[in-house]
Amino acid sequence: MYIFGHQQHRLKNKSVREKLYEVIFESETSASKVFDFLLMGLIVLNITEVILESVYSIRVKFATILNFSEWVFTILFTIEYLLRTYASKSRSGYIFSFYGLIDLFAVVPSYLGFLFPGIQFFSDIRVLRLLRIFRIFKLNRYLKESRFLTRALYESRIKISLFLSAVFLIVVVIGATMYFIEGHINAGFSNIPLSMYWAVVTLTTVGYGDIIPVTAIGKFFAGMLMVLGYAIIAVPTGIVSAEMRAIHSSDLNDRECNNCGLSIHDDDAVFCKHCGNAI
Repeated sequence: MYIFGHQQHRLKNKSVREKLYEVIFESETSASKVFDFLLMGLIVLNITEVILESVYSIRVKFATILNFSEWVFTILFTIEYLLRTYASKSRSGYIFSFYGLIDLFAVVPSYLGFLFPGIQFFSDIRVLRLLRIFRIFKLNRYLKESRFLTRALYESRIKISLFLSAVFLIVVVIGATMYFIEGHINAGFSNIPLSMYWAVVTLTTVGYGDIIPVTAIGKFFAGMLMVLGYAIIAVPTGIVSAEMRAIHSSDLNDRECNNCGLSIHDDDAVFCKHCGNAI
């Protein structure tokens, strides 16, 4: 009874900022779960609205409704951003975190388009409204699997960088070789950059067909590059899969900072390296 009464007393004495922090950044309470569910619903609805707005016939027919709904979403997401900034234990940590920047970029374009209408220099500022698609990244904070994959990619960064360096080297060598072989008789290989473009398209097994070799030696190199492409595609998958297995076997594979969302921490870390919040 004493423990229960003590907990109730602590809850009553919590400040508004502490209560907001629990609702916005925590996920254990019923209020925070409702908040997360409603916010996910708003994000999905807004992304649907952005996609529909890109269709000319829909944009012309429902312009008023789309503009009104966009400002409703913008105001709601602005309130969310201000509340997160206010409730955060480290405001600068949240503002400059990945999710903080995403939250900011999700609302800024709408205000820019509103502040600079009719000014010729900013006649294309509406293009920035496409940055509203950043709101889809706001869903990441609610998807455990995405955080798991993000960490696997982070842990694989050095191996993947080396792999991409090797791919780039292959593209340069093959591109230069095909320019030497085909350049004098094939307009498609008129310079090394175009030859490198062909090498990338062939290596990735895309095969647009806009540039093709015509000599026997060129076709031979093309066939070798196609076979190599199938082998190369499997390499990054294996690298990331190995890291995912390693992370899954770790006891500390799911420690995410509730304040700024960072999930990459040292094994012995007690506080977040980015904002200092206890993890």
